[in-house]
Amino acid sequence: MKIAVITIAGVSSRFNEGVPEEEKRHKIIYYEGNREDTLLYHLLEKCGSFDHIVLVGGNRYDEVQDYCDKLPGDMKTRIELVYNEHYADLASGYSLYVGLKAIFETYENDSIEEILFVEGDLDIDRDSFDTVVSCKSDVLTYNYEPIYSNKAVVLYRDGTGSYRYAFNSSHGLLRIDEPFSMILNSGQMWKFTDIEKLKVANDIFYSDNKSGTNLCIIQEYIDQQRDDDPRIIGLKRWTNCNTREDYRRILTYWNYDRSADISES
Repeated sequence: MKIAVITIAGVSSRFNEGVPEEEKRHKIIYYEGNREDTLLYHLLEKCGSFDHIVLVGGNRYDEVQDYCDKLPGDMKTRIELVYNEHYADLASGYSLYVGLKAIFETYENDSIEEILFVEGDLDIDRDSFDTVVSCKSDVLTYNYEPIYSNKAVVLYRDGTGSYRYAFNSSHGLLRIDEPFSMILNSGQMWKFTDIEKLKVANDIFYSDNKSGTNLCIIQEYIDQQRDDDPRIIGLKRWTNCNTREDYRRILTYWNYDRSADISES
């Protein structure tokens, strides 16, 4: 069984900044014109080969639920919407924890082939997404954006050859206090194939650091997998949707992709 986890619990503060209250929306289901032109719909479409998709919501949960209820049947039947009651007072790690917990409570570990995790406010080109999906090993991703300390999550390889992450949740300066051989801008999309070790990482997160980011779970998993190098995959087109201007830029990509598909056919 292949399962995807998409976290969509954030409060969309920058997305709704300066917008009248009646026009505020959850960015994951925001659209202009075509109801299918949402970040969520495009992510779900790219996850078409997955047997089960866990969406972890929080902010504007009822709106997300209503949107999901109106999705096409073949898409809707594979979705499990899970509520993160701590979406406003804990960091991103708790959303991933809640999503993984829902999976582990439903399925036996040996019945799960792989778990894909992607943050819900991303747009990733289909070819890159498909490359990650088709890979049979663990995957760490990176994008080709410049690394700015106020917004990037850094993926680097330390002096021992281990992969590590660095991120400043206060959006200040980044600091790496050790030698490194490689540094990249994380693509915020991962694949995990050792389900037992992922469950251990999830349990450790809850017991030791449930106020941390999703990188705490991911780093714990990577540290358990030291003898098995993951595949590192670059995402050719990657956009983190923080504002409505970002959404409109993404919309131009989707329109271009549609035009290209029509031309090819």
